[in-house]
Amino acid sequence: MRIDAHQHYWKIDRRDYGWITPALPVLNRDYLPNDLVPHLGQFNFDKSIVVQAAPTLEETDYLLALSESTDSIAGVVGWLDLDDPDYLIHYKKSSQHPNYLGFRVMIQELPDARVILQPHFVDALRYFAKEDVPVDLLVLAHQLEPVIELLELVPGLRAVIDHIAKPSIAEGVIEPWKSQMAAIAKHPSLYCKVSGMVTEANHSDWKQEDFTVYVQHILEIFGTERVMFGSDWPVCLLAAEYEDVVDVVNQSLPESWSEKDKARLFGLNAMEFYKL
Repeated sequence: MRIDAHQHYWKIDRRDYGWITPALPVLNRDYLPNDLVPHLGQFNFDKSIVVQAAPTLEETDYLLALSESTDSIAGVVGWLDLDDPDYLIHYKKSSQHPNYLGFRVMIQELPDARVILQPHFVDALRYFAKEDVPVDLLVLAHQLEPVIELLELVPGLRAVIDHIAKPSIAEGVIEPWKSQMAAIAKHPSLYCKVSGMVTEANHSDWKQEDFTVYVQHILEIFGTERVMFGSDWPVCLLAAEYEDVVDVVNQSLPESWSEKDKARLFGLNAMEFYKL
């Protein structure tokens, strides 16, 4: 099965997407399954994994309801506030839905990423590590050091780094991102989504070669069995069309990669990570 492991749906009039404003006209409209399905079909993707785009439990409920009537949705990565004393109640409610795959921690939005090292946060993730729950980590490149420390405190966490941790591709910055991602990859239960890269490049003037060094580093350190393709559609539309995103990844693959390796990147690894 071929799976796009990271995309979003939203309805603007739900009013919990505060980051989508008229200043982003490309995104400031509804994006729903009928908009994505033709792109999935074009590249023979059977299904996609829809990821939360708003920090609300209500949006998670909305996406789960949408999954009930949308065959192309393999599952939903929801939102959970680990600072909420009732986070376990909310998690157990959401996890009763058969299409709930796990949740995403939006470290990107934290003014100080080191708050993830606070005891209550560490204890929460230790619980989810024990239960083997898939966790997406949305993190920026400059926030990776606290993530490295967190992973030492929570061994065995089943987690995936979204968007290769958003390095500064537009400026061609490699370090310390390269070394920090290598440290993260040493944890055998950590995966990485090869996604979200075009929006970290120059939106109007990116080139294929801008991405190759980043993609190949991720593939080298995580190997063929812990990487997964994600389009980050429709956010990717800020810089590229769906087909461009697929092409960027395909052209960055090492020549030595077999069809079996590609099948893992484009679906099998996502199925294993999210227990589909």
